[in-house]
Amino acid sequence: MNKIKLRRYLKPYWLFALLSPLLMIGEVLIDLQQPKLMSKIVNQGVLGGDFSVILSTGIQMLILVAIGGVMGSLCAYTASVASQGFGNDLRVDAFNRVMKLSLQQTDQFTTGSLVTRLTNDITSMQELVQMILRMFVRAPIHLLGGLYMCLSLNIKFGYVMLISLPLQALIVILLVVKANPLYAKVQTKIDRVNSVVHENVSGSRVVKAYICEDYENERFDGANKDFRKTNLKVLELTSAIMPLLMIVMNVSVIAIIYIGGWQVQAQAMNVGDVMAATQYITQALMSVMMVSMIFQQIARGRACAERIREMLAADPAVVSGKVTEGTETGTVEFRGVSFKYPGSAGDNVLNNVSVSVKRGETLAIIGATGSGKSTLVSMIPRFYDAICGDVFVDGVNVRDWDLHALRQRISFVLQKSELFSGTVKENIRWGKDDATDEEIEFAARVAQADEFIRTIPNGYDGWIAAKGTSLSGGQKQRMAIARAVVRKPEIIIFDDSTSALDLATEAKLQAALRENLGDTTVIKIAQRIASVMHADRIAVIENGTIAACDTHENLMKTCETYRDIYASQIKDGGDSK
Repeated sequence: MNKIKLRRYLKPYWLFALLSPLLMIGEVLIDLQQPKLMSKIVNQGVLGGDFSVILSTGIQMLILVAIGGVMGSLCAYTASVASQGFGNDLRVDAFNRVMKLSLQQTDQFTTGSLVTRLTNDITSMQELVQMILRMFVRAPIHLLGGLYMCLSLNIKFGYVMLISLPLQALIVILLVVKANPLYAKVQTKIDRVNSVVHENVSGSRVVKAYICEDYENERFDGANKDFRKTNLKVLELTSAIMPLLMIVMNVSVIAIIYIGGWQVQAQAMNVGDVMAATQYITQALMSVMMVSMIFQQIARGRACAERIREMLAADPAVVSGKVTEGTETGTVEFRGVSFKYPGSAGDNVLNNVSVSVKRGETLAIIGATGSGKSTLVSMIPRFYDAICGDVFVDGVNVRDWDLHALRQRISFVLQKSELFSGTVKENIRWGKDDATDEEIEFAARVAQADEFIRTIPNGYDGWIAAKGTSLSGGQKQRMAIARAVVRKPEIIIFDDSTSALDLATEAKLQAALRENLGDTTVIKIAQRIASVMHADRIAVIENGTIAACDTHENLMKTCETYRDIYASQIKDGGDSK
């Protein structure tokens, strides 16, 4: 996998990324002056009895604290601007990449995993950037500065540091080694939780219809407990490190006081210097604690970064060509097309399929469930590519088409009608963003949707709930058809998208399509013979191949499979003409 450098997303904010550490350095240098000034107050002011030293030094400390506070605030602001910008740009790029992935790639990632990567993982990286710009600078300077200032007071304090610092470093290293693999597992567990949530929110009606709330609650509880169990392992490690580091720090402070006490008795040091030394050693060892927090965040960030890189490095399986104009208009042709879903261990879904559709012709496709009907038409707008053979649109191989130009010519009405929260007008205009009100109403009339739309409060300006839950199945299908019609495409594909319509409404729809979009090529998948028998030609798919393709009358004479379907639906009363 090509190693994508995520730090490039910080380049547009280089000025803020540079100012933040510089401001932090200034704040830390001011902090390092405070114990020294306090020592002066104790030695010269309190013990020396000079109140003017206490007053002047106290004012100096207050001024420095104010300057340090301003620098700290500016550091927080600049780090936030840089990290938020980093997160925003990375999330936009990642989302754009997801939009370019083929259907098979999004299936491989899973919806829950993609949601986690776009939200939780990128947020973790954003927090890591902010921490690096602030704490990653603050901790080392505080550590080195505190050590230097402490040793400058008395070199014998170095014995304490020679023991305490390696001990703290060992504790931090052990934590990172133990926690690092767990962070990757935590993110995977979040994927699972998000997947279960997504499935149940989008499929809530099915869950309720089959009274499976308890089962789904248990499934979510299982995924959530699995996440909690893994997360607790990480928290156990991180919660253990702080007490251990605090013990080392407090023992070190006691050692400094003990050594300093002997030095005071020997008149080699002043009391104020011992107080300053304890503050400096505290600052230095607290910095080690900060470093441990940074390494924890880095460990988690590295796991998140790998997942984000994997998503960004996923080159679209369907690559756009360059052709923007065809040699014909409204034609579709399959030449020896075979297809098998990636990773599938079974046989091909389609085998050596060859069929062509002329401009303005209506081709119906019928066959048993799982025979490959939807897969076949999904190759026209290149949702999938054939593993063998070629698909042509307007006389050009679909692999050579610019994807935008290709899909601009095609309207696809899916088996499952996808509507969005918004007005009726917005949902139809989604098919053509510059459609006028007249075009929208025209498309609704053709789709046989105008009548029920006008019964909705506020009509075309009426609100539609997410997923169209406020509409019936037939109403949703007609809305989706109107969205396809408003584009006035060269080719329109119905993937069993009239199944919820009664035969009378469907007949009106077909008549309106022929009358208003006579030059549009129609490819229609259906389960009902009554829905397709008036098509120009009907392709019968059986076991991934086209068993026959002809008019209804000729198929009744020559195709046994078609006659069986007809007999089961029409003759035996399954449907009526």
